[in-house]
Amino acid sequence: MELVIFMLYQSLDNPKIKDLKKLHTHKYREQKKMFLVEGEHLVLEAFQTGYLKELLLEENTEFSLPVETNYVTKSVLKELSNLDTPSSIIGVCIMKESTEEIGNRVLALDRIQDPGNMGTIIRSAVAFDVDTILLSEDCVDIYNSKVIRATQGLLFHIPIRVCHLKEKLLELKEKDYPIYVTKVDGGKDVRNVSLQKKYVLVMGNEGSGVRQEMMEIATDYLYIPMNEKCESLNVGVATSILLFALKDCDYSE
Repeated sequence: MELVIFMLYQSLDNPKIKDLKKLHTHKYREQKKMFLVEGEHLVLEAFQTGYLKELLLEENTEFSLPVETNYVTKSVLKELSNLDTPSSIIGVCIMKESTEEIGNRVLALDRIQDPGNMGTIIRSAVAFDVDTILLSEDCVDIYNSKVIRATQGLLFHIPIRVCHLKEKLLELKEKDYPIYVTKVDGGKDVRNVSLQKKYVLVMGNEGSGVRQEMMEIATDYLYIPMNEKCESLNVGVATSILLFALKDCDYSE
């Protein structure tokens, strides 16, 4: 399909450019159900997974995909970019609600606030075969540009749902999903866990961990054995270790 050039946007006062810039705010992203990605890699990932709605290219950039494509000047591109050194390619993407059934291997995140941690966790979840990610309503927005960059596009490859987490955990527990919550002291060494084919792993806030009301739902507690020199791990690192360990542990019948 040939690339069709609809417009060259030159003014920062253009209503469309003003609207696109507002997508840097969580409120406007939620209102419009759209978000921006920057750079060829993320744009291609968004296109291949059906998220990409429109391309914005710096004038004279040679790049094409079979979607609506418009050009912008360097000054407009800089206004729309969240990067210190803007990419010449920006994608306008649509949010897609996950309609898939919750899978067997579920990762539940309670109040994760740091975009870098969220991105790391999403990448690890894809790498270690998590089927579904559940987010509490007060987690960082996954369409935050820092989160998207930290996922390296893997955000587009796993079903993610924002939900009332306590209610969802109780619902899954009723469906015989064991609920595993991390605990620094006490619980089972993750290396010695015998899992069912389906389970939920709950990870908590960077500073305060998993909320007590979620702790009380737990079927069991897990911990990562460490030497006495280290009291705790970053939640992104801890989640990655746990998912790796759980991926290859023995399954009970």
